Amino acid sequence: MISSIETVTPAFGPHALAAGVEHIPVTVYGSSSQASRAVAQEIAALIQLKHARGEHTVLGLATGSTPTSIYDELIRLHREEGLSFKNVITFNLDEYWPMSPEELQSYRRFMREHLFDHVDIDPKNVHIPDGTLPMEKVAGFCAEYERKMRDAGGIDYQILGIGRTGHVGFNEPGSPRDSRTRLITLDRVTRMDAASDFFGEWNVPRKAITMGVESILSARTVVLLAFGEHKAPVIRRAVEGEVSAAVAASYLQQHPSARIVLDTSAATELTRFKTPWLLGPLEMFGLKWDSKTTRTAATWLAMTVKKPLL
Repeated sequence: MISSIETVTPAFGPHALAAGVEHIPVTVYGSSSQASRAVAQEIAALIQLKHARGEHTVLGLATGSTPTSIYDELIRLHREEGLSFKNVITFNLDEYWPMSPEELQSYRRFMREHLFDHVDIDPKNVHIPDGTLPMEKVAGFCAEYERKMRDAGGIDYQILGIGRTGHVGFNEPGSPRDSRTRLITLDRVTRMDAASDFFGEWNVPRKAITMGVESILSARTVVLLAFGEHKAPVIRRAVEGEVSAAVAASYLQQHPSARIVLDTSAATELTRFKTPWLLGPLEMFGLKWDSKTTRTAATWLAMTVKKPLL
C-alpha cells in the first residue's frame, strides 16, 4: 500500500467557473510537474480504492509529451510505495494507421517504454488500437474495441491531451458528438505538429484509429491536461467557447465529471488571467490593482477602443 501521498495544492482553483465565462472546471498549477503529480496521485488513490473493493480500475490512457510525467509518477509510486497495477485494465485512445508496433512512433511502443514495462500490469489487460490491420478489418476491430470497453464495465478515469486543432484523441474538427472508435483522416495541422517525430511531415501517416467523442464522454471521470503557451489559444476556445464540432475538446463541457488541468502558461488566454477585471473584483482571483495590473489593463483598454494613452 502507498504509505503517503503528497497533497499538491493548485496555484489557482476553479473559482466558481470564473463568473460564468468558463463552462468547465479548470484548475491551474504552478508547473506541469505539479499538475502531473496531482493527477497521478488521484489515479493511484482510485486504483487503491477499487482494489480494496475487489474491483478492477479501468483507465483510458493517452500518449504524447503531456502524460509522460503522470506515468513517471505512477512508476515511482509502484516502485517506491507499492502501488500495484494487477487490477488495472487500460484502453488507449488512438494509434496511427498504418503503424507497426515496433516503429519508433508507435503508440504501443510508447506505452511500453513509458509505463507498461515498468509496472506489474497484466499484458492481457492492455488494449491499444492495432495499426497493422488491413483496411477491410479496421471497422470490425473498432466495433470489438468498443465491446471490450463495455465488457470491462466502462472507463473509470480518462486522461486526455489536446491538439492545436482542439482534437482529443484524434477527433479532428468536424467529429460528431455521437462518434465512436473509428478510422479518421488526420488534419494537416496535426500532421505538421507530428512532423518532428517522423523526421518530416511527408512521413506522418494520414490516418489513425481513434476512440470517438462519445467513447470518451462515456468515461465516468475525464481529465484533460495541457501545458505550455502554445496550448493557451485552443484551451480558451475549449473552455470559454460554445460547444462545437470545430473544437472537439469543447464537448467536455457536456460531461458531468470532466475538468481541465493546466500549468500557468497554458492558462494565459483565459479571461480570469488575461483580463480578469472584466469578471468582477480582482480580489476574487487573488489579485489586486498594483502598478503592473493597472498598466496591463490600461494598455488593453487603449487597444480595445483603438485610442492612445494620453
